[in-house]
Amino acid sequence: MGDVTVDARSEEQGPGGGSEEPAGPTGRRGKSGGPAKAQRPLWKELPLLLGVALVLALLIKTFLVQAFSIPSGSMQNTLQPGDRVLVDKLTPWFGSKPARGEVIVFHDPGNWMEGHPTPEPNALQTALSFIGLMPSAGEKDLIKRVVGVAGDTVECAGTGPLKVNGKPLEEPYVFPGNAACSTNPQGGFKVTVPKDRLWVMGDHREDSQDSRYHQEEAEKGFVPVDDVVGRAVVVAWPVDRWATLSVPATFGQKGIDKAAAAPTAVAFAGAVPLVLMRRRLLSRRVSGGAARG
Repeated sequence: MGDVTVDARSEEQGPGGGSEEPAGPTGRRGKSGGPAKAQRPLWKELPLLLGVALVLALLIKTFLVQAFSIPSGSMQNTLQPGDRVLVDKLTPWFGSKPARGEVIVFHDPGNWMEGHPTPEPNALQTALSFIGLMPSAGEKDLIKRVVGVAGDTVECAGTGPLKVNGKPLEEPYVFPGNAACSTNPQGGFKVTVPKDRLWVMGDHREDSQDSRYHQEEAEKGFVPVDDVVGRAVVVAWPVDRWATLSVPATFGQKGIDKAAAAPTAVAFAGAVPLVLMRRRLLSRRVSGGAARG
């Protein structure tokens, strides 16, 4: 009485009643009760991990962000020669177009880089640039600030100020000592930006071969929106220069969008008389119908 009888078979059978397979060398059993498979050595997994990393880097460089190196002083003091910036390439895929005040990277729209040969990268630089792990070395790309977008009137006379749609811009980002449109070969300009085009200028106005200097070319100094690679969003290197590249407040001042708003206002003003006339005609018809009734 009180003794417990142990069925010897319970020590040899698994939960389903079948016999268990012996444990593996580590003493661990697999999910099916069999011995666990030995983990593959890291050196065998490494090629797969590197392949996945390279594919991800290539996708990021193609669709998300890409690093670019600043080769000249045309954007000082916002950007210094040797700075590395990260460029957002994602938003243009969703139809977003560059806005006033943004710093953008774009392909050479004509002969802007004539006389400024790009250095020939070595094989390692070419490979790393291809996957986005290094800034592009051989591409003919430029970086400037967007001043005017489609429909804008951009003008500057003498030493400035620069005006957009009649609004003078306060430009704290311009290189100290530079006038708003100094050294412009035409002595000033006034342009209206066509559809799907941009007017761009460097922050170092006396050291920037920007839209001002290409008005005699096919594109008349304007940059096609389709040539834009993306918006520069952050200075990533060197570490002590890390900073975001935000849109200056001067481009958000009240009234600067009046050129874009004018067609809407004109259309509204023209529609008002038509609406009033229609209402009068309807009122007369209703009144005539009531009188006949």
